[in-house]
Amino acid sequence: MESMGEVLRSMNNPALRQRSRDLEQTLLNHPLVKELQAEHPELDESRLRLHLSRLYQYVEEDRHCKNCPGLANCPNDFQGHYSKLTVETVNGVTDLYERKTPCKLKIAQDNQDNIRKRIRSFYVDERVLNGGYDEMDIMGKDPRRASAVNKIFDYIAAVRAEGLTSRGIYLQGSFGTGKTFLMCYLLHELAISGYSGVIVYMPDFIEELKLIMMDNQKLKEMVDTMKNCDLLIFDDIGAENLNPWARDHVLGAILNYRMNRKPTFYTSNYPLDGLEKHLSITSKDGEEAYKGQRLMDRIAPFVEVIPLHGENQRGRARG
Repeated sequence: MESMGEVLRSMNNPALRQRSRDLEQTLLNHPLVKELQAEHPELDESRLRLHLSRLYQYVEEDRHCKNCPGLANCPNDFQGHYSKLTVETVNGVTDLYERKTPCKLKIAQDNQDNIRKRIRSFYVDERVLNGGYDEMDIMGKDPRRASAVNKIFDYIAAVRAEGLTSRGIYLQGSFGTGKTFLMCYLLHELAISGYSGVIVYMPDFIEELKLIMMDNQKLKEMVDTMKNCDLLIFDDIGAENLNPWARDHVLGAILNYRMNRKPTFYTSNYPLDGLEKHLSITSKDGEEAYKGQRLMDRIAPFVEVIPLHGENQRGRARG
């Protein structure tokens, strides 16, 4: 169909005026317009003729949507939206009104954007969070992971059915078995249900603390975010190089606030007793067993320990 603008610009030419009339008649006889008339017999043809440009856009955008090239290449005037026409009577006058309506692809994208906004990451590769998840793929990568994966599924289902408790998960396994990926999956699924989440890669987080320890505002914002989010994941805890201040005044403060309030999750290569040993040793003060125990009193009672078995997947397909 020709551009309505092109037709209007050619109105001084008799031959083109005829083409304009032909275009108008084609438009009024279009199945979509006929369907609109059938649904609203109160809308007479004279009123339709006052809205030819609106009808034209309605028909064209419907054609675009039927041959959708994808959201990024949407040719409609308002990307990801189509014209929806309604007939309304205002002050006794029946007329045609247009509203821009988001398409299914746009709604899906907006939903995904809203999910991502509920999740923050500190020093974790965003590709892990945004790459998409396939439950069959998660389960099928390595049969030895099945027990752990089923427990993650059960946790998600329980939160959806009953809400959050203060109990989290301690996911323990060797290198490359998919601990981070499974925790990101849990965050993603519960973000769909409206929960906010933060995942923190511990080795980089502790190093960053050394740089910002004098920036009280930035430090407070970071710590408050971790304290108050619905779900907090400390990823690869035990791999960091601790100092007493980071352990006692930052990590300890976060855990002290969250215990009995909100669930905290962990991934680690260490079993719980190995993590306690790690938390007892700092680069400055050496071993202080009671300080490691003090932190573990804020971790162990509030988690279900889930061993994750399987092959090292690093260097292979994600999972």
